[in-house]
Amino acid sequence: MLDARPHMSRPRQVLSGRFYMLTRRCTQRQFLLRPDPITNNAFAYCLVEAAQRFDIDLVLTQQMSNHHHTVLLDRNGTVVEFMAHFHKLVAKCQNALHGRWENLWSSEPPCLLHLVDTAAVIDKLIYVATNPVKDGLVERVHHWPGINAVGALLSGRPLRARCPRHFFREKGPMPGEVSLVLTIPAELGDRDEVLGALRAGIAAVESHHVQQRLSTGRRVLGRRGIVRQSWRESPASREPRRKLRPRVATRCRWARLEALGRSREFLSSYHAARIAWLAGTPIPFPPGTYWLRRMLGVPIAAEAN
Repeated sequence: MLDARPHMSRPRQVLSGRFYMLTRRCTQRQFLLRPDPITNNAFAYCLVEAAQRFDIDLVLTQQMSNHHHTVLLDRNGTVVEFMAHFHKLVAKCQNALHGRWENLWSSEPPCLLHLVDTAAVIDKLIYVATNPVKDGLVERVHHWPGINAVGALLSGRPLRARCPRHFFREKGPMPGEVSLVLTIPAELGDRDEVLGALRAGIAAVESHHVQQRLSTGRRVLGRRGIVRQSWRESPASREPRRKLRPRVATRCRWARLEALGRSREFLSSYHAARIAWLAGTPIPFPPGTYWLRRMLGVPIAAEAN
């Protein structure tokens, strides 16, 4: 029987073919992903292996010192399994590297932001690419000492990584090396136009922050300062708390309202189906129901064309 407790989390609709920006932060904002050759390789390995295992199209990723942002296309509705596998591997690798035993990730759930349209995807690509610049860490995107995924996307060069031997067995089941080309899916339109918009957005953000530093006299931390930080440290700044956690992103007000309307419709249908199931008169759950379908095999209604 399904649990009827009122404190259960709000269900999320998981449909194939959606673009997302995935974000997750390290516990206590510690620099547990601080760039260095071993960490960079381990992060890239875990990300690529998980994406290939669950058929995820990776568009762009940015491994910051205490969080990551990853833009992706979930072709087959496997993003939940991808997230769990990827974050588990990264946590185990980094804990083994640093001799830790506690949780690596924050107790907050990952933020999975549905990118409703192409404009929203491009906005988030620029946001992800320029994160180190906006945080005052480096002057230019390519100066960041972490994974150069931006360069890989713009050049078409594959991300490559070797199996982290500080955690995985040499003769274990994991592949010895992984390689994946970051992609601009056809659903976004012309590849050259998307990359052109990304290049222009990066240049605009870099120029804006150069002018801002000239007017304030502030300086970036720089590559040397970044790699010298201890993984035990955290930023001195205070993180905003109790902010809204949006689930959809788009520039267009009407597209946003439409997406929120579909979400409300899903929730209404889900709760009606759940009440019927608990009452012993089951009706199909709406398309996109994930956990109950996978764990309990509840009936799912056909998707509308």
